[in-house]
Parts: sequence; structure tokens; C-alpha cells
Amino acid sequence: MDSALIPKGVKRAPLWQFILFLGAPGTVALWGVYAMLLCWFKGLNQTNMNDAYGFALWIWADLAVIAVGGGAFFSGLLRYIFGKDVLKSIINYAVLIGFICYSSALLILAIDIGQPLRGWFIFWHANVHSMLTEVAFCLSAYFCVLTIEYIPLILENRQIDKVPFFHKLGHNMHEIMAVFAATGAFLSFFHQGSLGGVAGVLYGRPFGFREGLFIWPWTFFLYTWSAAACGPCFTILVTKITEKVTRKKLVKDDAIEFLAKVSGWMILAYITAKTIDTWYWATVTAPSKGFALMDFYSNNPFYGIWILIVEVVVCGFVPALILITAKGRKNNKALWTAVILAVVGVCLNRWVMVLQVLAVPVLTFENWVMYIPSWQEIATTILPVAYGIILIAVSYRYLPVFPHEAELNPLEPSTAPEPESAAVELPVEPGQGLIPAEA
Repeated sequence: MDSALIPKGVKRAPLWQFILFLGAPGTVALWGVYAMLLCWFKGLNQTNMNDAYGFALWIWADLAVIAVGGGAFFSGLLRYIFGKDVLKSIINYAVLIGFICYSSALLILAIDIGQPLRGWFIFWHANVHSMLTEVAFCLSAYFCVLTIEYIPLILENRQIDKVPFFHKLGHNMHEIMAVFAATGAFLSFFHQGSLGGVAGVLYGRPFGFREGLFIWPWTFFLYTWSAAACGPCFTILVTKITEKVTRKKLVKDDAIEFLAKVSGWMILAYITAKTIDTWYWATVTAPSKGFALMDFYSNNPFYGIWILIVEVVVCGFVPALILITAKGRKNNKALWTAVILAVVGVCLNRWVMVLQVLAVPVLTFENWVMYIPSWQEIATTILPVAYGIILIAVSYRYLPVFPHEAELNPLEPSTAPEPESAAVELPVEPGQGLIPAEA
């Protein structure tokens, strides 16, 4: 029965090995679910958040997965709106990764609000003056879009596709996928930007405060830009890890190279804008509020000046320069280095804009506020990682996530062509076989 569900023309591990593989992430997921239930039943006193850190590890993880999930909307934009057919072999996986990231973001928010049964208040009693309300609406709407984009992949399962209704439904959904890709790009632009805008309008937190264009601070555009630039790198990274685990070639090189090239130029443009923004903030905005640059950095290991150097130079310009060169993109080790640094860079940026913004003392009698997350926070933050591994494994086993997998792995036993018969055709004597004997 299990073999009948596996995509045609490809080989998968025996069922017992698959179940054994799911043991580790399944155990981690159960640990995370236990911590999540503690937070729901006992409240947010299970965390180490306090008056200084109302936004802590959860919100950093939330913003980080939303940023790296940006590869879904940007890849969809390139594939369906700009017609880049070269991405055909990776677009399904980009959608799957985006689906995991955004469902994880919503899960984290459901834990963070402390009372999930009142989550609907966000929509029914919306604060129309809050950017977080717009984030909640766009985030939920884009998750619905990703679900719609993921459904056709489910409908292509061998057994489901045999049902005429589901076969036609999947085909028709593919035909209008450009509409959902455009909608997703529109929604992503605003919720990514508004997440950055929240930090940019904090007058009481000069480290995050920025000048702006019309009603938007510069951080609005930098957040969207960084997600579109670094999100594809996360897609490439997860694809490469999947190929290592499965020991197969799953995506064509031209798709990886094209996505890496576009991402490289996007990162270079973003990190240049980020550098200009930081320089203006350090020399104009902060001094106008009575602060010097080093007032925002501490000698402790979490918030030292090193974090700025690592984010901008090591995880910004270095991966950008690697990815914009053909030699760098084609070198496997350099490509791995670049995509890892880019992902670390965007996550580090979210760490700074969530945690360091709150840690910096803004009054003369205040000191740096330190924060160590509780095990419940760590467990629920790791939960989406385990959940993502499980969903990727199940999707890879039972859904045609990689349309060119059989083509790229022609030597697999189940994909090899049937051998032609080696029998030699011999003349048949009268009276033998189907030729009647003469009277």
C-alpha cells in the first residue's frame, strides 16, 4: 500500500527506515508540544520574559522564519509573474518551505499570545492604528495563499490523482497559480515591511528608530528587501541539505544558479542600503536624540559591536560577492558558504531589531537588561524545526515535489528503462505455433 503512494518513476527508502528516520524529529516535536501546552494551561509565567523583554526569543524566531520564508513569495513572483521557467524544478519546494515557515510563524504567535482561545480578537476587535494588526491580517492571508499553492501538489499524489474530480481540480488550480503568486507577493510586501516598521517607529527606543519616507520608516523597506534577498538562499540551503540526506540530485543546476545569482544581486543592493541607513542613523539620527554610536553596544557577548560587523560585512558583503560571480556560484563549497552566511545574516538582523532594541538602556539610571530564555521557550522555538523536517520528509516521500527527480537520477532501479527482450526470432516450421500445417 505504501509503495502505491510513492510518486511514479522514483525510489524511496523502505517504510521501516522512513518511520525510524521520523523518530528523532518526532521526539523533539513532542517535547515542544509539551512545552506549548504548559504555556497554554499555566500561562506565560513559564517564560523568562519580563517588563523589559515583552518581545523575546519567540518573536525573534517568528520574524526569522518569516524572513527566510520570503523565498516562497519571491520565487513565485519570478516563476509565475516574470515567467522564469528555469525555476520549474525548485518552485514546488520553495512553496513547501514557505508553507512550513509561515505555518510555524502562526504557531509561534498562537503560543506567544498566551490565551489562544482569544486569538480571534485580533480580527474581530482589530486595532486599526496598529501595524501589528496589518501584520496579523496579511500573515494569515498569505498563509492561506501558500496553502492554496500547496494543495495542487497534494492532489498530484498517485492515488489522489486517480479520482477525476481531484485530477481536474489540481489541473485547474495550476492554470490560475499566477493569480495567487501575485497576491502572495503583494501580501508579503506589506507584512514584511510592517514588521520592520514596528521597530522603526519606536521613539522611546532610539536604536530602532529611523527616519522615513511618507508614513514608513526606512526599516519598512529594509525588512522586505532582506526577506526577498535572503529567502531564496534559505530555499537553496534546504534543497542542498535534502540532496545530501537523500543522496540524490533533486534540482537542476541552472535553477540553483539562477536563484543564487538573483539573490546575490539582491543581497548586494540590500546590504548597501543597510550600510547607508546605519551610517545615517549613527551620524545623524542617534546624535540628534543625544546618543553616540557606542551607547548602543555593550561589552557583553550578546550585544557587542561585533554583531554589526558580522551582520554587514561577514554575512552581507561576503555572500553577495560570492553569489554575483559565476565562479563563486559554480563552486560547491563557496555556494554552501554564501547561502549559510546569508541566512545567518538575516536571522542576526532580526535578533538585533527584536532583542537588542529592548536591551539598550535609554535612561541615565538604567543598565543593560540581560535575558536568558526558559527551557519552555527553547522547546517551543525548536518545535517548528522538527515539524518542518517531518513535513518535508512526508512530502518528499509521497508527493512529486521535485518534477525532474527521475530525469536527474536515471540509474535508480525503479526508474531504469525496461530491458528489451534478447530472444532471437527463429523461423517457425509448419505445424508449430500459430501457423497451421498444410493438409
